[in-house]
Formats: sequence, C-alpha cells, structure tokens
Amino acid sequence: MIRNTLICVCLFLLFLPRAEAQSIYKELPELPFAKFDSNKISFPGDPRSFDFFYKKLDKLIFHGKGQINIVHFGGSHIQADIISHTFRRHLLSIQDGLVSGRGLIFPFSAAKTNNPWNYKTTYLGKWVAVRNVQRELKTELGVSGIAIMTSDSTAQLNISMRKTDFPAFEFHRIKIICSGDTCGVEPVLMYNDMKLSCSSYDSIHHAYVFNLPTSVCSFTVGFKGFTSSSQSIALTGIILENDKSGIIYHSVGVNGASVPSYLKCVNLERDLSLLKPDLVILAIGVNDANTSNFSSAFFEANYRELINRIRSVNPYCALLFSTNNDSYRKVGRRYYVNENNAQVRNSFFKLATEYHAGVWDLYTIMGGKESMEKWQERGLAKPDKIHFTTAGYELLGDLLFNSFWQGYTDYIENILREQKKK
Repeated sequence: MIRNTLICVCLFLLFLPRAEAQSIYKELPELPFAKFDSNKISFPGDPRSFDFFYKKLDKLIFHGKGQINIVHFGGSHIQADIISHTFRRHLLSIQDGLVSGRGLIFPFSAAKTNNPWNYKTTYLGKWVAVRNVQRELKTELGVSGIAIMTSDSTAQLNISMRKTDFPAFEFHRIKIICSGDTCGVEPVLMYNDMKLSCSSYDSIHHAYVFNLPTSVCSFTVGFKGFTSSSQSIALTGIILENDKSGIIYHSVGVNGASVPSYLKCVNLERDLSLLKPDLVILAIGVNDANTSNFSSAFFEANYRELINRIRSVNPYCALLFSTNNDSYRKVGRRYYVNENNAQVRNSFFKLATEYHAGVWDLYTIMGGKESMEKWQERGLAKPDKIHFTTAGYELLGDLLFNSFWQGYTDYIENILREQKKK
C-alpha cells in the first residue's frame, strides 16, 4: 500500500505543471494593498498534526477510498455559506469522483433568516426559532447552533439541492436531528409522491434515520403524532448522506455567533459525533472582537473549552484557525478601526502553538489594519465594514483553497524527500 501510494505521488508530481495549467490553483486579482504572498497555512506548533488528515486525503485521491469530513464553524460569514461553498466546490473539482453526501444542512428559511444559496428551503406552518446568540434558550441546541420548534400539525419543510457547476448532491440516507424527546411527535418523509416513516430511531443522538431505496436531491418533511396543542418538536439539523467515497463539507454558522454562543450548545458533542470530523476549521472570532472590552485571556479560555469538546469527539481531528478579517466598529454614526482584530490574531497563533493547529492568517492576507476600507472601495466588502460582498466572499474561498492545496502539495513533496533519504 505504501509503495503504491508513493508511485501515485510521483505521478502526481510529474503531472503537476499540467494540473496547474488547468487551474487547480485559482487565479487571483491584483490588489496592491493585499498580501497574497502570505496566503499559506502556518504551523507555529508541530506541522505533522495534519499528517493523519492528509493520509486520509491520499487514500481518497490516489485510491478512491474513504470519506473525509470537514466541519467549518463561524458566524454570519459561514451561515451565508459563500466562502465555505466556494472552498467546497474547488475541493470537489480536484478530480472526478470526490462528490459525496451534502452533510449537515439547516432549513434557515423556517427560522426567518438567510439560507445558503446552494440548497433551497421553504416551509409551511408556524415555527419558532432558537439561536445560540439568544440569552435564554427555549430548547437544547446541538452542533448547528440553531433550532426550529413547532406545535403545528400542518407544519412542513421542503428541501431541494440546487445545481451549481457540478451535479446536484444526491443522497439516499437522511438523518433528522431533534433536540430531545419529541413526546410522540415524529417526522415523516415525502418524496416522489411517496410517504415514508423513519427506518430507525437513534436514541443516543435523537436522530430519525430514513433509508431511501433510491437516491434523491429533494424531499419534504412532515410530522405525525400531534394529539394536542401542548406537543411540540424541535429540529436542530438535517444530515444528507450516501455511501460514496468522497469529501463531505459541513458548514456551521449562525449570524452574530461568538465562541460562548457555541459553548451554550449542550448537544454539540452529541451531534458532532454524527459528522465524524477529520478537519475542523474554526473561524469564530469576529463577533467576540466587536466589543469595547475585549479580553484575550477570556477569548483564549473559551476557545480552549470549545477545542477540548471537539477533540473529545475525535482526538486526532486536525484543527485550522482562520484569523478575523480586518473590520471596523460602528459607534454612533461613525466607524472606527477595530484594534481588537490584531489581538485576536495573536491569540489564534498562541492557541495554534498549544494545540499544534494550522493558521490561515486572513487578517494579514487581506492587508492588515484598515485594509477593509480598501476592499470596500474595490466592491469586495459591504458598507458596514464587517461583511463582504458575494465577490469578496468568493475571493476568500479561492484564497482558502489555494492555501490548503499548497499545504497538501508541500506535504506530498516532503514525503518524497524523506523517501529519498532512506
């Protein structure tokens, strides 16, 4: 197996120039104020911490075997799923056969908030949203950081995958995760004019599992078992799976979420174990820093708790920190440079040293302090000087992919150098 992998690696490097000509690395615009030469994944600790993940990627790319799960946490940047979906698309386009299940999704429209474009959700009936940014939570939350509750017997959720520049995701197994005991109410699935009760109930994860006889890319969720108005069901996520080898990219974002927001999710580990993370990207920090009394010590302590909870699910999970983008704080009618972002950057490098994680230094890459205004002038950032336009988010996804792919090819080249020494 090792010898075959090395042969594949040699062939890979032999044809790498051709691959570059076919745009494995994404072309970047000229932005004089940005520092694209800093677009790499840094390892202030042990760089070998990614080796276990890279070996799984080797097995998938060179032998077509296995599934890789990436989980990307953040706030509004990730709820929109533009950065993460751009990165997802590029990963799945490396070669044919890498498209697996869509993974974790959430029907954000029923929570009356923005839904990622790459899948469509609509709803019927009355729903109440619970978000991890709220002070008091009406139900327990899981890894998604958000829930929708209903006691309406007519409630429905409609989910359909959109086609982008690769075929729409298909899946034959659907897991509907609930916050806890549903008191006799349970979901039913409707697709292709058929109605299906759950195949099994996972009592540990409070997940209703539907095994379909055929692959689908759209479905409707209804509910049965309502006998009184006091009954309700709280849905915290839907996982779309198949058994194909490939990459599954789960994006997890809630508008306004900070690290303490996710620490309030008591079922985070329970749900995360369903996602089986091989790589976790941690891009939470913009909302933590958007305050006048930011504390690095408090920020780092919160992150340690979150990381320990993630690592309790998979001790070998690779971690990648994304530093905050440059941003401004609005006080009254004026915008002021948010000096806290530089402190957050230092905290990420400190944590990366401690946990042997990687760091994608977005703050430096985009040009550092006061660069957000320049991105806005180029039409890449919004007037609020915190969020990006669609073009800006897509550029960040290109940058993240390029840094990831460079790190992976560096790992492959290092294998060959070590082999030559033997």
